[in-house]
Amino acid sequence: MLASLKKKETYENYWKSLKFSLYCMTHPMDGYWDLTHEKRGSIAAANTILFLTVLARLLKLQYTSFIFCRVYWEDVNIFLEIATVLFPLALWCVGNWALTTLFEGKGRMSQIYMATCYALVPYPLIQFPLIIFSNVVTVDEAEFYSIVSAASLVIAVLLILAAMMQIHEYKMGKTIFFALATLFAMLVEVFILLLFFSMIGQGISYFISMGREIIFRVQ
Repeated sequence: MLASLKKKETYENYWKSLKFSLYCMTHPMDGYWDLTHEKRGSIAAANTILFLTVLARLLKLQYTSFIFCRVYWEDVNIFLEIATVLFPLALWCVGNWALTTLFEGKGRMSQIYMATCYALVPYPLIQFPLIIFSNVVTVDEAEFYSIVSAASLVIAVLLILAAMMQIHEYKMGKTIFFALATLFAMLVEVFILLLFFSMIGQGISYFISMGREIIFRVQ
């Protein structure tokens, strides 16, 4: 009985934290402050929003009218499409945390991840209806589709700025500066990763060549 009540309470808290994402979207300043400082958000809800964002991305490729989105599936890698969402998110969270930690930022890694995911809500919220809309409109209405689709990204970016400002307790100018600095840090992270994997690849190639040489000499 106790376990059942605890499970029900956990489920209710999850739904409350998930619905709170809509409040964050319409009241970003108050919402993102309460999200972290009042603990009204949850990692579980953030993961759900991220999943819906990835799902919207994939369904957009599959079901959006060819008038607005031409996809050649023989050239599409599903895992690469998923990575186009997850990889930049991971780079953003790590880069933002690394920089703001050095300059009196209040946000922890988990809070940066959670707030960023909550800021992505406009994307699936707008893209899902747009997928249906794209199949019932004409070419003449393509401009409206493009504007609304772009708006889902613009609103998400603005919400990310609001989220970072609230969780790090920065002013707007400082938030924008560190957002740009984080973008630069993401490029540095990519360079380091490429360098790391390049070195690993060269190391593996060296040992394979050395192994072949040893086998050749033994024979």
